[in-house]
Amino acid sequence: MINRDRYFDPNPQVREIAGELYSSVKDLPIISPHGHVDPRIFAENTPFPSPTELFIIPDHYIYRMLYSQGITLEELGIPTQDGTPIEKDNRKIWQIFGEHFYLYAGTPTGAWLTHEFEDVFGITEKLNGDNAQKIYDHISAKLQTPEFLPRTLFNKFNIEVLSTTDGASDSLEYHKQINDSDWKGKVIPSFRPDAVVNILASNWKEEIDKLSSAS
Repeated sequence: MINRDRYFDPNPQVREIAGELYSSVKDLPIISPHGHVDPRIFAENTPFPSPTELFIIPDHYIYRMLYSQGITLEELGIPTQDGTPIEKDNRKIWQIFGEHFYLYAGTPTGAWLTHEFEDVFGITEKLNGDNAQKIYDHISAKLQTPEFLPRTLFNKFNIEVLSTTDGASDSLEYHKQINDSDWKGKVIPSFRPDAVVNILASNWKEEIDKLSSAS
């Protein structure tokens, strides 16, 4: 079980004050001004994919740690630009993750993963190579239930507004789908023009052309 005071100072007096401050705001709704969340998941509101596709492949904080320890990105199923074959077996990738989960001890990534596993999925045992497949099955089963649909989780997490991160030439089609639906969740776009202001990037001209077409 994770310690509920794990983020507070070890000094008892400081921890007490921190706990009081936290208690005064912990039930307030979340306002997220910078969320790296694909609005498509809320527009379509379909079940999340496998645990591997949810936790590992899209999260560079997770796969960069494994890469730093000699595990290739191809072994982790990370798409390549040159078409190099990659691992497609999600269970095999998850097994590698489980066997190396100890690497995240003491890191922000490890703290967040442990929080997600226990508070969101009800997993109280530490992930390792021996229980990796059991935990994979547990998460996979949860993801197929109505309670774990994107919009349901949005409401459960008490999110008042979520701002996604969108490129300058993004069509915002999924934001339009959300707005046209009967769902009341507030998901709004934010302007991130990195691709069109970095003139040293090899694809800068292409990005400018895309922006011109979208204007």
